[in-house]
Amino acid sequence: MNASLISSLSMGAALGVFFFGGLWWTVKKGLSSPRPALWFLGSLLLRSAVVLCGFYFIGDGDWKRIAACLAGFVVARLIAIGFPRGESHAP
Repeated sequence: MNASLISSLSMGAALGVFFFGGLWWTVKKGLSSPRPALWFLGSLLLRSAVVLCGFYFIGDGDWKRIAACLAGFVVARLIAIGFPRGESHAP
């Protein structure tokens, strides 16, 4: 694996941390806000725009770099939802 793919993987993970960390922060703020719809909509637009621009610039037209970036993003998502804990959500 060359350096550009490792870099793309780590930047994808950083984008995932930004996206899901922002989602967590938005839920905390939005639940106690008098206008939660504004928080959720604004956050969704900002987080999506940053992540899409990040994918565009990190990928630079190379499908391998885009795939590595996506893999890093998915790893951040799995960590955010608690995949390593192995807990069952069954009733």
